[in-house]
Amino acid sequence: MKAMILAAGRGERMRPLTDHTPKPLLEAGGKPLIGWHIERLVAAGISEIVVNCAWLAHQLQAALGDGRRFNARLHWSVEAKALETAGGIARALPLLGSEPFLVVNGDIWCDWDFCRAASCAQHMKQGGALAWLLMVDNPAHHPEGDFELNDSGQLGQRMNNGRSFTFSGIGVYDPQLFAALDPAQRAPLAPLLRGAMARRQVIGEHYKGMWMDIGTPERLRTLDEHLKQ
Repeated sequence: MKAMILAAGRGERMRPLTDHTPKPLLEAGGKPLIGWHIERLVAAGISEIVVNCAWLAHQLQAALGDGRRFNARLHWSVEAKALETAGGIARALPLLGSEPFLVVNGDIWCDWDFCRAASCAQHMKQGGALAWLLMVDNPAHHPEGDFELNDSGQLGQRMNNGRSFTFSGIGVYDPQLFAALDPAQRAPLAPLLRGAMARRQVIGEHYKGMWMDIGTPERLRTLDEHLKQ
């Protein structure tokens, strides 16, 4: 199974830290955020990793190279301007192959076991789904959540009935989900997922372990303190 780490964003909320450093290279617990992802993916047996980049792409490529020092093989998908999540994935499809793949946001930290990604892909195939999403409790900065998750693992649009959760930024996708997108155009992920939800093609699960959206300097400091402990 292959994985993709999303690392192309400008990191506006993280400024001024990201004015001269790409967000995935900001450090917490003594190593870059993206380093935690790569190490945990390799430990889970996923060594073929695609990384997309745009803002300060040369710094990311210089810092990580071909991934050899992580015992990984990194493949770079360079965007002249960030194409948003779905657009970035669509552009990287030739590097990701024809089988379901794991995608991880570069600006989160989560202790979910990446070893489970293969079984999630199998579950998708059995149910005819095109996406599997890891959902978490709604954080204080996003109390309304993103999508609803029913008892059978089906995900749908939020209907304000108290069953909404926040998308963690970790998902498994079938490449067919992105097949109709222009790989040169910006495209957000949420509309694509909502369309698939309407066709009952998105499943997921609620995770209660540690998860953080590292979107601000304050949250980066909080994660750094936690990891150093």
